[in-house]
Amino acid sequence: MASRIMTFNGLVMYQKDFRERDMLVKFFTREAGKRMFYIRGAKKRGFKMTADLLPFTYGQYVGDIREPGLSYINAAKETAHFQTISQDIVKNAHATYMMSLLDVAIPDNELLGGWYQRLWSGLSLIDNGLDEAIITNIFEVQLMGLFGVEPNLRQCVICGRTDLPFDYSESYGGLLCQAHWHLDPHRLRLDQRTIYYLRQFSAIDLTKLGTISVREDTKKNLRRALDVIYADTIGVYPRSKRFLDQMNQWDDGLKPLSDPKKDQQ
Repeated sequence: MASRIMTFNGLVMYQKDFRERDMLVKFFTREAGKRMFYIRGAKKRGFKMTADLLPFTYGQYVGDIREPGLSYINAAKETAHFQTISQDIVKNAHATYMMSLLDVAIPDNELLGGWYQRLWSGLSLIDNGLDEAIITNIFEVQLMGLFGVEPNLRQCVICGRTDLPFDYSESYGGLLCQAHWHLDPHRLRLDQRTIYYLRQFSAIDLTKLGTISVREDTKKNLRRALDVIYADTIGVYPRSKRFLDQMNQWDDGLKPLSDPKKDQQ
C-alpha cells in the first residue's frame, strides 16, 4: 500500500462514527482529491482535534495519504470554520447540497482540479451573506460539465444567433432562438430574465464574485428550470436535495409531499 505524509488544504464534508471510539471524516482536499480519513480515538473525551474535524471546517492539515484505502490525519496546523453556515439551517442546507453534488461528480481519490477553490469560494460567499440560493444555482450550472452535460448557453444551437429571445431545449442541449422554437414543442418556456441569468451563471467566476441580487420570482424560475435539467438530463438527486426541496415547499406555503421514487433512493 502506497503511503505519503503530506501537508494539505482540506475542507470537511461530513463525519460519521466508526466503531466505539473512532470516526471517519470525509474531506475535499486541494492536493489529494476527495478522501476518507480514519480518525483513531476521535470520540474520546478531550480529543484535541475535535473542532478541526467538524463539518464546514477548512484549513491546513498533515496527513498520511494512502493508496488505496483509508487515509489518516496526523495533525491540524491552522483551521477556520464557516460559522454562519453552521448556525443557519437554510444556508447549511444549500452548502450541504453543493458539497453533495461535487461528491457525486468526482470519484474518491481523484484530484479536484479547480473545483476545490470554487467550492471554498462558494461557501465563503454564502457564509459572508450572499444569497445562498443563487450561489447554489451558479454552482449547479457550472458543475454540469463534470456529469458529461454541457448545454450551449452562449447562442442558438441551430443557427448561432444571439440577438433574438431564447428558450432552453433539453432535446437540443441548449438554447434555441425564437426563430427555432417550433423545433421543440417541449422546450422549457422560460422567461427572458431567467434565461439571462442562466447564461450569466455559466460564465461567472465564483472566486471573483462580489455581489449579486436576483428577484424572488426569478429565483423560483431558476430553481424550477435547474430542477428539470438535473432530473431529466443529469439524473442526480442527492439526499441533501430532498431536504432542500422540502424547505422550499414550506417557504411557498405548501406541505412537502413524499415522492415514492425519491424515497427509494
